[in-house]
Amino acid sequence: MTTASIVLYKQTYSEIENLLIGLAGSDIDLLFIIDNSPSNAIERKIVDRHPHFEYIHQPNNPGFGAAHNIGFERAIAGGSKYHFVINPDVLLKDQTIKTMVLYMEDNPAIGMAMPKILNTDGSIQFLPKLLPSPFSIVKRMLNRRFNLFSSFVEQYELRRVSTDIIYDTAVVSGCFTLFRISSLKEVGLYDDRFFMYLEDWDLSRRMNEKYRTVYFPKVSIIHGYASGSNKNFRLFKVHLRSYKRYFKKWGWFFDKKREEVNRRTLQQFK
Repeated sequence: MTTASIVLYKQTYSEIENLLIGLAGSDIDLLFIIDNSPSNAIERKIVDRHPHFEYIHQPNNPGFGAAHNIGFERAIAGGSKYHFVINPDVLLKDQTIKTMVLYMEDNPAIGMAMPKILNTDGSIQFLPKLLPSPFSIVKRMLNRRFNLFSSFVEQYELRRVSTDIIYDTAVVSGCFTLFRISSLKEVGLYDDRFFMYLEDWDLSRRMNEKYRTVYFPKVSIIHGYASGSNKNFRLFKVHLRSYKRYFKKWGWFFDKKREEVNRRTLQQFK
């Protein structure tokens, strides 16, 4: 059994309609739609047009990770073997779901995987990454604004690696992730102390300690990358709180495990 979850916040039905149609025609057996919006305004359209999907209204808005944990828990209770976490601003391409599940079936050491992620114009989103340090976060910000540290960012975001080869990555993006449920049960679900941002980095790290976390570019999806925290000060503050929580949990400047994981990741390409 393969399940999936989408977390919504104030999306209209038209904004997610194409994704829902794509999922309805895929190999997903059950989709959980967790709506963190204050109102359940789109519930009737979803129920009427997709009665086999499960709509769950969470007006208290527990956060991205906590809402997806509801999907995880229901997938586990229902006996699902694989579960996809999917952003609402994603568009599926043919056979992505089926091909990724078949690859996981053939590779039991993999705990989570992501496909190639494309912008709406077909260009690559460089979302696989090394494990971060406070320095890497600051350097990325400065590079984005002033075009500094480009060489560092190229290595940190694995931009020098071919986007067409399968490899193990330290960080798997949460915009479209396939999980093996048995591995997820062992390492734990999203840490719901991360309201939004970095919950995927944290879970990638925990999964990577016991299982492979893989970039699988044989299939791709389209992701309408918003980068909201670079445009909205409120979201920027949320992002900063998540950084603080992440480094408090894993270590700020002294993190031996981080160095080991990043070194192992880079050694694949030598």
